[in-house]
Amino acid sequence: MIRKATQKDFIPIMKIWLDTNIHAHSFIPKEYWINNYTRVKELLPQAEIYVYEEKEKLLGFIGLMHAHIAGIFIKETAQSKGIGKELMNYAKKKYSALTLAVYQKNTRAIAFYARENFTRQEEHLDEETGEKEFIMLWKK
Repeated sequence: MIRKATQKDFIPIMKIWLDTNIHAHSFIPKEYWINNYTRVKELLPQAEIYVYEEKEKLLGFIGLMHAHIAGIFIKETAQSKGIGKELMNYAKKKYSALTLAVYQKNTRAIAFYARENFTRQEEHLDEETGEKEFIMLWKK
C-alpha cells in the first residue's frame, strides 16, 4: 500500500535513506551520508513523502519536491520486487512530467529510470561529492 508519510514514519524513512545511500553509492565515502543525515532529516518535512508499506512494515519511499524526485529508496531486502515501479507510477499519476538527478556511476538506478522512460537531459558535477550526475526527465 502507498500512502502519505506521517511523522511516525520519519525514523524508518531515515534508516532506509542512510542504508540505501551507503549501499547504492559505494563510490562516495559513507561518512558523506552519515554527515548529511541531520540536514536531510530537517529537510524531510518540506518534501511530499509517500511510503510503500506491506503488513505494517515500511519497505520504501519516494520524496517529491513538486515535480522533482528528490529520491526513491527501497529497503535493500525489498529491492527488485516492483516496489520502486509502484512508487514511480504513483508519482507519474500526480504529475505530467518529472525530473530527477542520478549519479552517473549508479548504473542500476539509471537502468531503472530508463525502463521508466526517463531520458537524459544534461550532465553536471555535484559539487559536494565531486561526482558526475545526470538530470533525467519523464513526460506523459
